[in-house]
Amino acid sequence: MDSDRVTRISLLKVPLDILKPEDFDDVIRSMFSDGRNHQIVLLSLWDLLRARRSGEFRTMVNGASLVLPISRSLVRGARFLRREEPVRYMPFDFAIRLLNALERWNRSVYLLGSTRRNLSLAEENIHATYPGIRIVGRFPGHYPKQMEQSILQAIRKSTPTLLLVGRGVIGRERWIPRSLKHFNSGLYLWCSDLFDVFAEKVPKPSKALFDRGLEWLPYTLRRPWKVFRILPYLRYRLLLLWYRIRRL
Repeated sequence: MDSDRVTRISLLKVPLDILKPEDFDDVIRSMFSDGRNHQIVLLSLWDLLRARRSGEFRTMVNGASLVLPISRSLVRGARFLRREEPVRYMPFDFAIRLLNALERWNRSVYLLGSTRRNLSLAEENIHATYPGIRIVGRFPGHYPKQMEQSILQAIRKSTPTLLLVGRGVIGRERWIPRSLKHFNSGLYLWCSDLFDVFAEKVPKPSKALFDRGLEWLPYTLRRPWKVFRILPYLRYRLLLLWYRIRRL
């Protein structure tokens, strides 16, 4: 990876990378060209709090090649602690930009996750929108555990530039670091509902809400009990204050 174009900072002892939009294509190209495996993590506030605890999720985040913030609170937190301010990415827009870049270089993608019907529709729409991308394989999620080795072998043989992983795999985003030993090189991205959006079964996220830091609002309206997430958010604010005081 072109490390000169990516700056890694620490926010509450969790890594965050600063990737400027103008460097996006060069960094992505350097990643898929260096013959190594690269997981990309799109980190939310809740993910950051999970990554502060010891365990597999923390190891995954620390080992990722790119950790990019998707929550406005993370950008504000870095600013409050007087760190260099990272660029926030909207997950859907990030995936679109990534696919656009891969199409320009005639690269390939493997799709894993979602339901059989939604994945088939997503494949059709991705192929229609990005005809320059080779879709070298797909497999729906919620598969029997005994199918795991066959899926890993199929992915390894197809050598995709990008493996997109969505809902329905065992371990969710942690499936990627658990499986990397089976692959030689490439990019790996977990994006939970991306295939369902491409299949037009889930509404496209609102950029207007995202830009205002309110992307959580529709999700909370559908699941009112999620309002209790205010408690970890308050904890996050207290942690920021504590770290700021310690530095002073």
